[in-house]
Amino acid sequence: MILPEYNPFYYKPLPKEITIQESDIEGLGIFATMNILEGKDLGKTHIKVPQFNGFIRTPIGGFINHADKPNCELQNVHDWDDTQIYNIVTIKDIKKGDELTINYYE
Repeated sequence: MILPEYNPFYYKPLPKEITIQESDIEGLGIFATMNILEGKDLGKTHIKVPQFNGFIRTPIGGFINHADKPNCELQNVHDWDDTQIYNIVTIKDIKKGDELTINYYE
């Protein structure tokens, strides 16, 4: 199957830079499989469409844990016709093996 070069509704569940494993913070978390530079967009975490009450979480969105001093943030990358798509973007360099985190309350 050939995928289009860009489609806002297509996503890879986990890019090569991250994996899911046991977390010291809570249950399972997202961890770096290689060094990741600040500013890297790792893909979709939450999608809101009018047909659903609330957000659909992707695997990244379902396993990302909270930290008061996170190394990632959510960015609203698409906002049109009551549809919103959020991606996770690193806000500092992350070393291989480190857990990726966001601040749930910001």
